[in-house]
Amino acid sequence: MAGALAACGSSDGGQGSGDSKTVTLVSHDSWAASKDVIAAFEKQSGYKVDVLKDGDAGQAVNKAILTKDNPQGDVFFGVDNTLLSRALDNGLFQPYEPKGSGQIKADYRVDQDKHRVTPIDTGDICVNYDKKYFADHKLEPPKSFDDLVEPRYKNLLVTENASASSPGLGFLLGTAAKYGDGGTSRSSAAESGGGWEGYWKKLKANGVKVVDGWEQAYNEEFSGSAGGKKAKGDRPLVVSYASSPPAEVVFADPKPGTAPTGVAEGTCFRQVEYAGLLANAGNSKGGKALLDFLVSKRFQEDMPLNMFVYPVTEGAQVPPEFVKYGPQAKDPETMDPAKIADHRDQWVKSWTSLVLK
Repeated sequence: MAGALAACGSSDGGQGSGDSKTVTLVSHDSWAASKDVIAAFEKQSGYKVDVLKDGDAGQAVNKAILTKDNPQGDVFFGVDNTLLSRALDNGLFQPYEPKGSGQIKADYRVDQDKHRVTPIDTGDICVNYDKKYFADHKLEPPKSFDDLVEPRYKNLLVTENASASSPGLGFLLGTAAKYGDGGTSRSSAAESGGGWEGYWKKLKANGVKVVDGWEQAYNEEFSGSAGGKKAKGDRPLVVSYASSPPAEVVFADPKPGTAPTGVAEGTCFRQVEYAGLLANAGNSKGGKALLDFLVSKRFQEDMPLNMFVYPVTEGAQVPPEFVKYGPQAKDPETMDPAKIADHRDQWVKSWTSLVLK
């Protein structure tokens, strides 16, 4: 998930896939893990881990599909529920059920008949707000999707391109889950405007800004992040993650007593990330060992402060910074992966016509 501010592993991973002593993980740019945790796996398994980071989650998935006959690695990590069907429909993975996967919480399990992918982490895509901006302007921060189209929040929100960015697509799916597709809307705001498309017309009229990806939105345009402050970002609302506020605390020096950013909980969409053994992996034995490790308690508990995501296994603890500054949304929007598969491409096409043109 976007938002990890640290990383480990090498970028020459594709070279070692056929070497039985090397296992190559292909992922997005936000992959990160503690060096001692990777070292523990290498010592325990006898395999050296190479990491090949391949851009934004959407880019990484598309490249993995294009290279599936001669893959760059053995395991792919980072396909999420917004893009899962694209990976499965294109035969990206071979079946494998990792040891320890029985500990994965039932809510996150998919593809249980074939075991082509395994849930690894979860997080909530939500609008974040700059606390100082709203305090200075004596303005209540927005709490919901409905709030974002109100005139008092005009020209304040920046989001990512839904056709190219995972959080951008998640935000679009959140609005589709909330307002429905035309006649199936669940909100009075949508009923008068025609489902999610009607909602986005209002959001566009209210000055939403769209940029290519999370990095630009959060670290350049958003006034509340450390990066955004340096870049003189002027948008106090951004589509990011519920776990972004703890990142602002963890990486600050000195650490503030409270997070400088907050989360509009009524704007959240739950994301789940998966990993799988690539269909033509050169080292499938090593790939299976790595997948076993990704669901182990040690790795699951290492993820929160590296990739700022939540573990998916029973009993894995989250650090106190998460409990205090970045709790999971209580009632996020969700959508069945089958529904996403049926509608995603058409929704993105309609969104592009509506918002970008």
